[in-house]
Amino acid sequence: MRLPALDHGHRRRAKLFLAATARKSGVGSPDIVKMLLYRPGFLSRPLLDLTAGAMRGPSYWTAGEREYLATSTARLHRCPFCVVTHAELTRIAGHGEIDPDAPSSVRPELRAVRAFLDTATPDPDHVDATTVAALPGHAVVEALHVNLVWDIVNRLANAFGFVLRDGQLHSGTRSLHRFGYRFPGFLLAEGPRTDHGDAVRNLRHSVLAAPATTTSALRVAAATGDTLPEPLLSYTALVRRASYKITDADVDGLTAVGYDEDEIFELTVAAAVGAALRSFDTARRAMGHNTAG
Repeated sequence: MRLPALDHGHRRRAKLFLAATARKSGVGSPDIVKMLLYRPGFLSRPLLDLTAGAMRGPSYWTAGEREYLATSTARLHRCPFCVVTHAELTRIAGHGEIDPDAPSSVRPELRAVRAFLDTATPDPDHVDATTVAALPGHAVVEALHVNLVWDIVNRLANAFGFVLRDGQLHSGTRSLHRFGYRFPGFLLAEGPRTDHGDAVRNLRHSVLAAPATTTSALRVAAATGDTLPEPLLSYTALVRRASYKITDADVDGLTAVGYDEDEIFELTVAAAVGAALRSFDTARRAMGHNTAG
């Protein structure tokens, strides 16, 4: 992990949980779990509310199909950590219905929505909703929620340098599947919980508008690409457009000019969430929906 705080900066309850689960499984906690338990009131609580519903709630898509969509999104972002993890989850959740390495194994409806997402994610200015015209509108929106989650997480995994260590794939994927992407509530309790109408609005508000170490204006600029000082401008652009290119030197460059770890964390998250929301909002408008959630 490129930010030591994500490894060691947790609250006592999270440290005890990480230690206990490591003892039980015999392997250390995956980087994704460590990140989600760091300052959960800022990102993780609203993100996990969205994730649990998107990945394991009622849906037109099976759990295996949603994991296949997550795998495909990870490939777009060139995120090895997430590709391997969701390919394994596709096998676990799909009970053999889908081969994550064989696109021909999926039903035509899933191929159609994946083609739609493949344009919305890297190039939201040229979204073509005709590819999903024959699908129920709610099915496309459900797929967009899946894509929104992993558009965010993939960028963060790349930016923070997530690594999958020995034994973590087996234990981590099975825990995620067993618990339906839900964490114990006491681990996510931090600050007031506010409801802005739905999971997407809650995430948008928490990351871009709620009080934090950095100002809302700075986070919005990181999210949208508005003017920022260097090297922050170049760094947040990489998070939004090509997170796989981020190196230790990029993060070290921010600390060298005075940004602390909490500021880097918040601005990285804001850039990732902003880019993902832009794709999500544009795709919904292309379908004739509003951008609420």
